[in-house]
Amino acid sequence: MKKPISVYVKAAGATLLVLSSACLCGYRLMKIQIVDSNTYISQHYSTDTYTQTIAATRGEIVDCNGDPIVQNSVGYNIIIEPDSFPKDNESGNEVLLQLLHLLADVDVTFEESLPISKTAPFTFTTDDQDTLDEIRTTLNLNLYATAENCMDRLIDEYEIADTYTEEEKRMIAGIRYEMQLRGFSMSNQFTLVKDIPLQIVTEIKERGLSLPGVNIIEDAIRTVTQGDVIPHEIGTVGPIYAEEYEELSKEGYDLDDIVGKSGIEQAMESELRGKDGTKTISVQNGTVVSSEVTVPVQAGHTVMLTVDSTFQKDLQNILGNFIKNFDKLRDAKTEGEGLGKVTSGALVVLDTTDNSILGLATYPTYNLNDYTKDYDKLASDETSPLLDRATVGLYRPGSTFKTITATAGLNEGIVAGSSTYFCGHSYEYKGHTYYCTGSHGNISVVQALQYSCNIYFYQLSEALTIDNLTKYAELYGLGSPTGIETGDAAGRFANPETYAEYGWEWTVGHVLQAAIGQSETAVTPLQMAVVASTIANKGVRYQPHLVDSLWDYNLTEKIKDIEPMVAETIPIQHDDVYTYIQQGMIAASVTNMPDKYSLADLGYDVAIKTGTPQAGGGRVQDSFFIGYAPADNPKIAFACVVEGAEYSKYMIRDVLKAYERMETRQKTNMEKNTTSNP
Repeated sequence: MKKPISVYVKAAGATLLVLSSACLCGYRLMKIQIVDSNTYISQHYSTDTYTQTIAATRGEIVDCNGDPIVQNSVGYNIIIEPDSFPKDNESGNEVLLQLLHLLADVDVTFEESLPISKTAPFTFTTDDQDTLDEIRTTLNLNLYATAENCMDRLIDEYEIADTYTEEEKRMIAGIRYEMQLRGFSMSNQFTLVKDIPLQIVTEIKERGLSLPGVNIIEDAIRTVTQGDVIPHEIGTVGPIYAEEYEELSKEGYDLDDIVGKSGIEQAMESELRGKDGTKTISVQNGTVVSSEVTVPVQAGHTVMLTVDSTFQKDLQNILGNFIKNFDKLRDAKTEGEGLGKVTSGALVVLDTTDNSILGLATYPTYNLNDYTKDYDKLASDETSPLLDRATVGLYRPGSTFKTITATAGLNEGIVAGSSTYFCGHSYEYKGHTYYCTGSHGNISVVQALQYSCNIYFYQLSEALTIDNLTKYAELYGLGSPTGIETGDAAGRFANPETYAEYGWEWTVGHVLQAAIGQSETAVTPLQMAVVASTIANKGVRYQPHLVDSLWDYNLTEKIKDIEPMVAETIPIQHDDVYTYIQQGMIAASVTNMPDKYSLADLGYDVAIKTGTPQAGGGRVQDSFFIGYAPADNPKIAFACVVEGAEYSKYMIRDVLKAYERMETRQKTNMEKNTTSNP
């Protein structure tokens, strides 16, 4: 029987449908396997990217000749790298324990923060509540958790095996806790120990396969090369404390970074620090597939100071020798009876062209290398070697202040170069009698400065009033910090406002004492060196500074010069103001100077003013001098105070000779450099 045509049509349709489905399936399979294979693979595998910080090398500190004061030496640190450290706790614990035993064999200690005893039964090793709260919070325990509870949590969380001894469990727990505190992760490697001996370096490299994730990296170790050069101003670096970290973390610091704590190290932190680099790590399904430096590290800038190391040491020796030999000097003179033991002082020398600091000596002093290991001894020393008397020691200026009173009188037109006051040894003022060291008769401002006549300046101050004295003291910078990078004391000037601030009673007679640098005026030697420099510059006061310039790390390219900064210009109303002051100071330089210390045969004039102000603290008086040289073409200004002494001006000749040697040395070096680099 013949089948109807519809049967064939249905069969053909079914066949076409099957073929179409087969083709479609084939196409989809081909698309999955070939065309879209990468898409499906990427869906199957997960890829994560992490970044790690590469610490920058801290910049160095050098003197004006490029000679290092603080530099970096090569040290070796043990680090644990997250991209190769075992992921499972059991293997990781074994690596850590091997490492700790290795360190113990050579007496290298891992510094940790876990406040739990080293042996069982475990107890807390501190009563500090903040520390105990921190560990309990870090381990997600309640506020009543015991040391045993904390150990149990660490053992459970990091799967520290029971096969270990109690001491070994504690060792592993200590390092695991420290890693947790410091945020050990794929983004943050962990520094276990810094500056290890070479013996350990070799040992770890030999055991490389059995210590996965443990690596040795070279690190710049901060080294003080010249610890006796202005140690108070160089300052120190140290670890970041917990109370600092919250703020410093905003600036990109890590908890185990070092940071400047004082002095130039702190003041120039932003330049010395450098810029950290970045290493990018790609992890695919738990396996590191790539690791590369994506942001190069930039070492910190090297800071060049204005100080000449050799000149600074010369100044330190000049000051120290004077103080140590003062008893012999006092015996040679018959004066000075009643003065006690002389132990302390300060000496400052500035470049008058911009008040860059050439030398800053204080006595007694210390070596910066001894600061950390002998801090308690230095801090308890009754002579206070940690006190920088040059910048924060406060003293009455005595007769050195008369240069300021003279400026006020001449500039305000109250006296002229030829006008005189009469000195008859005593002076009556408001019912009180005041005395001078001599009886000078009719005396002009030049002679008054030369012989330091008190009565001349008593009468001048009466005409000036305390308001004008205050005005000129402030114009010279007294009562305010100088602006030096490392900071200094502001001091004060004796006037009614100062007395009211301290709760003292001001009487009209104090204006006379203020005019000769007595009363409650307090200045630093640095401030008085600035006064001398301002006189040398005829009223232009520069801000003193210790930093000369910034360089790249290797000292091959200058980044920036520190430009001179004018802090004040005294508005001079009479052209001869400083002519008369200089004449008086030159005359003072050749008055009552023994031949051994004479300033008369140097080949140039020197302008000085001395003072022996009354002093507190059990001292009868201090010995002060300020000055500049050469008087006609000033190059340097200086100031010095010696506590409880006199005759400090006998140091001036040695200071000037040391400066001449520095000039010769620097000229020779410049000629050598010119010859070798034509």
